[in-house]
Amino acid sequence: QVQLEESGGGLVQAGGSLRLSCAVSGRTFSSYAMGWFRQAPGKEREFVAAINWNSGRTYYADSVKGRFTISRDNAKNTLYLQMNSLRPEDTAVYYCAARGGVAAQRPTSYDYWGQGTQVTVSS
Repeated sequence: QVQLEESGGGLVQAGGSLRLSCAVSGRTFSSYAMGWFRQAPGKEREFVAAINWNSGRTYYADSVKGRFTISRDNAKNTLYLQMNSLRPEDTAVYYCAARGGVAAQRPTSYDYWGQGTQVTVSS
């Protein structure tokens, strides 16, 4: 089993920054591809960013390219999402997820999920 716990969410003004963290425990973190997803009220969960196990490849949704950066520290078993130039439309609950194999963009491709952390961007 793999346990994931997000932190770092909060309330920020438009144009501001936040860094989300996802602490992973239970199995070898370095063997999993990791992803960030978000879900706003009344909307489906959507892909934000993903990273392969060795940080060799990263993937981003078009809506966050150039503003968000995904990274991981395998020594610390931690995944990060640096979010800059935040917009009100970025408001959502953010989830981290893990899967064996390569990074993917569909939520159904992931096996393990955290409980989520709320990000609210005020205008």
